[in-house]
Amino acid sequence: MAGVQVGLRDLHYIKLKTDDEKTGVEYDYGTGGTDKPKKIAGAISARISPSSNTATLYADDGPDEVASSLDEITVELNVKDLSLDVQADLLGHTVTSGVMYRSADDVAPYVAIGFRSVKSNGKYRYVWLYKGKFNLPEQEYRTKEDTPEFQIPTITGTFVKRIYDGAWQAVVDEDDLDSDEPEIDVSEWFDSVYEPPEV
Repeated sequence: MAGVQVGLRDLHYIKLKTDDEKTGVEYDYGTGGTDKPKKIAGAISARISPSSNTATLYADDGPDEVASSLDEITVELNVKDLSLDVQADLLGHTVTSGVMYRSADDVAPYVAIGFRSVKSNGKYRYVWLYKGKFNLPEQEYRTKEDTPEFQIPTITGTFVKRIYDGAWQAVVDEDDLDSDEPEIDVSEWFDSVYEPPEV
């Protein structure tokens, strides 16, 4: 029985090193390719909002054809905390001796993000977004009152399709996979960015 999404967990990211038509796509797996995507602790919510441009061709006094193209994809993440190391990675800041320094010259790198969402049947939906940059988050500090109020950070990014292959997202439902011979091993979903099979 198909399930309905009821949760969010295991939010990961990794930097994108190259994306071009000639050399393809490469993510930053470190020297020897041993580094895995990093986890952002405490995922609360993820909102993915794709937008598209649509044009309508009129003929014979009425609409005849519709064409659309993908525009940017807005991603909004709410998390328990954005550590200084994570902020530095996502926004291009520098951390030295535990102190994060922000500069007007900082440039946010392109990153991929992945996560999973548990469904009502106990299975998961797994997601990767391939290429995007995050914007500087708002900073708000508030005094503690009688009833504590959590100050949850929100970070928003703009994602786009990759130059190399036009891909922008991979999604798989665990309950759609063949339980005997699954084509995808979801236990390895966060070991690397899942790539479309070569045709």
